[in-house]
Amino acid sequence: MMNEMEIKKQICEVGKRIYNRNMVAANDGNISVKLNDHEFLCTPTGVSKGFMTPEYICKVDENGNVLQANKGFKPSSEIKMHMRVYQKRPDVGSVVHAHPTYATAFAIAGIPLTQPIMPEAVISLGCVPIAEYGTPSTMEIPDNLEKYLPYFDAVLLESHGALTWSTDLMAAYHKMESVEFYAELLYKAKMLGGPKEFDKENIKKLYEIRRKFGMPGKHPANVCLNKDGDNCHNCGGCKPDYAGMPGYEYNFGCDCENKSGVDEEAIAAIVKKVIAEMQ
Repeated sequence: MMNEMEIKKQICEVGKRIYNRNMVAANDGNISVKLNDHEFLCTPTGVSKGFMTPEYICKVDENGNVLQANKGFKPSSEIKMHMRVYQKRPDVGSVVHAHPTYATAFAIAGIPLTQPIMPEAVISLGCVPIAEYGTPSTMEIPDNLEKYLPYFDAVLLESHGALTWSTDLMAAYHKMESVEFYAELLYKAKMLGGPKEFDKENIKKLYEIRRKFGMPGKHPANVCLNKDGDNCHNCGGCKPDYAGMPGYEYNFGCDCENKSGVDEEAIAAIVKKVIAEMQ
């Protein structure tokens, strides 16, 4: 297990990675790591993530109050967003927020990343919905984010960027890389005439691979175990009410616990319409 100084160095290393990969500009982005239920390390506000050293890193409690910060540094104002993730997802050990260019372009366009186009994305990432816009530094972002936390491990933030979380810092960072890579491939496939998506039988096989791997986190493969193999990947997962959300003009009625009363033909027609509008 790494000590605090080693974790601070790792945060700085990940900061350099997201900066060098053009996932942030200037002072954008923020990173946090859970030490225990009452202590968290986080990046400071107003500094470039590409040029941090360990003394930059702040320590806060579960309410975002400063426990330790060197002179001239204070926690990012976006720490509220991170704390909401930790509060609702006790399995999470790290959160990464960045503005990767392709993923953020999808967030600005109001298009969620839900098309199953490559095995790795379906297995490791699942669907990436869009959380409604919230004013930065306010409680609007964590409040709008909350309903997605039980069902996903990554979200796009409308007109803002992307947020990923996982068991540890490197896993959370790699998930951010995966989101951006998926977004870039989807964008380029659309430029070539539109991606060819997996059918539900292939998605079911990929979900089964994920379950065999015992991968941590939330995912349609985990959420939809009782759906008799039905494919809900295109609707962005189950449970949340997507009515009125960017990229989701309808409530798909996707209910894992009770399928009775679901109009499968209506759902198929709606999915077809939404996919057509996304192309």
